[in-house]
This record gives sequence, structure tokens and C-alpha cells, in this order.
Amino acid sequence: MALVTPDTKLCEVIVDEPSVVPVINRFDIVLGVGDRTIKSICKEKGIDTSFFITILNAFIHESFFLENVTGAFNAGDVVDYLRKTNNSYLRNQLPNIERHFAALISRSDSNNNLPLLFNFYREVKTEIERRIDSDNQWFDAIISAEQSNSEVSVAGNAVQAESDSIEDKLSDLINMFVIHLRGDYDRNLCHAVLFAVISLEKDIRQNNRIRNRVLRPLVDALNSRNS
Repeated sequence: MALVTPDTKLCEVIVDEPSVVPVINRFDIVLGVGDRTIKSICKEKGIDTSFFITILNAFIHESFFLENVTGAFNAGDVVDYLRKTNNSYLRNQLPNIERHFAALISRSDSNNNLPLLFNFYREVKTEIERRIDSDNQWFDAIISAEQSNSEVSVAGNAVQAESDSIEDKLSDLINMFVIHLRGDYDRNLCHAVLFAVISLEKDIRQNNRIRNRVLRPLVDALNSRNS
């Protein structure tokens, strides 16, 4: 779809790209948006319209880059959004997958390799949790630098390496289901687990784009101003 603007109707964005539903939820916007424009909804919710459409465009469009790093919002705004994203992983998506995965194994015959896939998922889950811990250190350093007009004391390179590894491993897990799954299993639960993993992989990949193409340029600009 075309780039989102303040005059775009939010319902059109959701219909064209349903994966934005968790994104708008992080702004406390829920389904039932009517046919109102993004500008109208943001005004009602007290959301910075420029920031909201930047997040949507970075999430939706693979080629999106932040053109103006000295705009109306700052790095702290992006940090707040990404913290909410990480909390969503910890509180909702990761436990939901683990719960359904365990149910899938318990309701399926034992002549399959689901336990191997489950163990691999739990390894990836642990890696995501470690990445979030690294995020928190980086985010705290960004907020501190903004408040004190200093350079960011924690580099984000390690976080980027962890993010790339997580994307790759979630893709590997999806391929394991599609190519290597063996034996008898509950098909409905299996589909639920697979679709949840696909949704998580897409959400992480697209939010990594926000991290790299929105937050990092803002951090670079912050460091340049305060060096």
C-alpha cells in the first residue's frame, strides 16, 4: 500500500495490513476505528500524529527510511514504543505460543518430533528474553543521554546482532514445521502454533526495522549534537 499520511483512514491500513493490529494496540487504539482518519484518531487519543505515521510506515514498508531526524518527536518516544513491544512479547505472544505448544504435544501421539521443535522454540524464547534485557540497558542509556544532553553510553551493536540471530532462528523454526514435521499430531493446534510463530517472526522483523531505521538515526543525531 501507499505511504500512510495523516489523512489516511486507519481502517484502510488495517484491512490492507492486518499485522498492524498489535502496533496500534501499543498506542491504546483498539479495533472498531470506524472510517476516521489517522489525524482524527490521534487527536482524540493525544498521540503525536507524525510519530504514529512514522511507526506505521516503518512497520509496513520495507524500503522506509526516516528522512528528518530532527522532527517533532525524539528517541525517547521510539524507546517507549519499543518497550511496549517487548512487554507484549513477554506477557502475551511468547507465553501464548508456549502454552499452545505444550497443549499440542499433550494432545498428539508420541510418534512425532514435536518435542524437538518445542525445545528449539524454548531456546529461541530464551534468546528473545536476553535480547530484551540488552534492549533495556540500551534504552536506559538513550533516555539518560537525552535528559543530560550527552552521548549514549551503551552501543546498540550487540542488540542488532542478537536481533538478526532471532529472526533467523524463528525462520528456521517455521521451516522445521513446514518441511521436517513428522508423525501424527493435532492439526488444529499445530496450525495455531505455526501461525502464532509466523506472526511473532513478522512482528519482530518489522519492529527491528523501526529500531534500525527510526531509533538508530535519532540516536546517531543525538550523539552528533552532544559529541
